[in-house]
Amino acid sequence: MHSTPEILFERRGAAGIVTLNRPQALNAVTHGMVRALARQLAEWETDDAVTRVIVTAAGERAFSAGGDIRAIYDLGRAGRIEEALSYFGEEYPLNAAIKNYRKPYVSLIDGIVMGGGAGLSVHGSHRVAGDRFRFAMPETAIGFFPDIGGTWFLSHMPGELGTYCALTGARVDAADAVASSIATHRVASSRFPDLLEALCGATSVDAILGAFAEPIGQGPLTQACATIDRLFAGDTVEDILAALDGAAETLARDAATTIRGNAPTSLKVALAQVRRGKKLSFEDCMRTEYRIVQRFLRGHDLYEGIRAAIIDKDRAPKWNPSTLDAVRAAEVERHFAPVEQELVLP
Repeated sequence: MHSTPEILFERRGAAGIVTLNRPQALNAVTHGMVRALARQLAEWETDDAVTRVIVTAAGERAFSAGGDIRAIYDLGRAGRIEEALSYFGEEYPLNAAIKNYRKPYVSLIDGIVMGGGAGLSVHGSHRVAGDRFRFAMPETAIGFFPDIGGTWFLSHMPGELGTYCALTGARVDAADAVASSIATHRVASSRFPDLLEALCGATSVDAILGAFAEPIGQGPLTQACATIDRLFAGDTVEDILAALDGAAETLARDAATTIRGNAPTSLKVALAQVRRGKKLSFEDCMRTEYRIVQRFLRGHDLYEGIRAAIIDKDRAPKWNPSTLDAVRAAEVERHFAPVEQELVLP
C-alpha cells in the first residue's frame, strides 16, 4: 500500500525546500518527521550548493498545529514512557539545531502555528507571516507546558506578552507576531508562491524579504500592551488573577476565565518558566524543558488534558491538583530539578 511521506525535501536552485505534508492532521509533527528533518538539515548544512533552507507546509489551514499529542497519549497510557520521552529527546536538539543553523532558515508560515510547529519555525533566522498566520502556545489548556523553546522565546517577548501567551494560549496574528519578534516579516499570502520562487535564486535572503515585506500595522495585542504589562506582572498566578479580577477591561475578564479553566500545575510551571527564561541561555532553556517534560510524562494532567480535548472531546478535564492553592511551591520547583537523564545537545 502506497503511503504519502509526512515530510518532503526538494532541492530547487540554491534552496533546500522542506514541506510539512500532513494537511489532514494540520501538519502535526511526528517523531518520524523530527528524525527526517534533523538528518536533512545536517546534510544541507555541509552542502555548498545549498545556501538557504525554506520551510513550508501543505494545505491552507495550518503550517503546523503542534506535536503529535495523540501518539504521546497512546504511549503514555500504554506505560511506554521512555518511548514518549525519546520524541522530546530528539525534538529539542532539533529546535537547538534550527536556532544555531549556519545558513538562512526561512519559514513561510500561513495558517495556524502552535507548539511543535512553532519549534520548527520560530527558532529559524527568518519567519515570514502570511495573512492567515495565527500563533499560539495553548499547552496549559491540555495539562502540559509551553515547551519547544517556549522558555526562551516567551520570556523574550516584549513586556509581559509572553506571560499572557503562556497562561492563556492567546492567538497572535501576523502584525503582533512581527512586533513581538515571533515573526520577522509580513508578506501577503497571495505572494507566497512568488516569494518561494525568488528565494530559490542567488539573491540574498534579506534582500528578497525586504522587497516582499509589507508594513506590519498594529495588532490587537500591541494595542493592549500597556494593559497586559500591568495585569500580568504578578509573581504568582494567584496575583495575576487578582489583578485581572480587579480590572475593567474585556481582555482581563476573558483572560481570567481562560486561565481558570487551565491546569493549575501547568499554569504555575509555565509562569516559572517565563520568569526564569530571561536569565538562561537558549541551551539551558532547552535542558530545563527536558527536565520538566519528564515530570509531565509521568504525571496525570497531560493525559487527562489530551483525553478531554481530542480523545473523548468532552472539554471537561479533571485536573489533579484541581486548584491553584493546592499546587505547592515545592511541587513547582520539583519540575525544574536535575534528572538522571539530562538533555544531550550537539
